[in-house]
Amino acid sequence: MSVVGEAKGQAGARPSVISLAIREKAALYAAYMSFVQGGGIFVPTNRAANLGDDLYLILTLLEDSTKFAVPGKVVWITPPGSTGRQQGLGIQFARNDAGEQVRSKIEELIGGALRSSRPTHTL
Repeated sequence: MSVVGEAKGQAGARPSVISLAIREKAALYAAYMSFVQGGGIFVPTNRAANLGDDLYLILTLLEDSTKFAVPGKVVWITPPGSTGRQQGLGIQFARNDAGEQVRSKIEELIGGALRSSRPTHTL
């Protein structure tokens, strides 16, 4: 999993943009936040953010060259220095067609692993 690039937003400006490419199924499982209403994804980053901040996520999944562009909101923050957890942000997908499309695609890709008890980046 890699953060391809990110841009910081400014107050009153458009939401910040974060690009994330997840190349392995195990990394996708670890990053997916199925417990978040409408789905979400953990983005490893040292970018500062607050709960509730709006972001725009450009997401590439596994070997598919499709770039999913989905608005989202910060719903999880793992601060630097958290024992056993990677620093980053949990982004809830917007409750719109783009959010539903990416949620469905992720759940299709990880399939039965959704019911796994393996630890993830967030839980």
